[in-house]
Amino acid sequence: MQQNVIVGNAASEGANRWGWFMGHFITPDDDPRSTTALEIKWGIHKAGDCRNEWAINHQAATLSILINGKFCLQFAEQEITLSREGDYVLWLAGVPHCWIAQSDCTILTVRWPSTPNDSTAVRSPQ
Repeated sequence: MQQNVIVGNAASEGANRWGWFMGHFITPDDDPRSTTALEIKWGIHKAGDCRNEWAINHQAATLSILINGKFCLQFAEQEITLSREGDYVLWLAGVPHCWIAQSDCTILTVRWPSTPNDSTAVRSPQ
């Protein structure tokens, strides 16, 4: 029987999935956190953590919100630094990006929809 109220911890539940704790990849399929509507990540990063490789999502839009610290996202034509709690950046499918944690930080990221194999590496757009 499916539960109507779920209580958990985003950091511990996402620990084995790079912080992702909701999305199509959650099993079993009848778990309310298993959904193709969206993916949610609780990202805890140490200063210097980065994704050097450029990537795009073919279908998903992405929203990253700074909880604490300082986090920088690089896009083809601009660099965005999130430095105040609540700063966010939203980008659409097909936008190449990479990132670096400029200090110890926590980022909440939401992607929609949640589609298997949607994120792929691309060559630097520059």
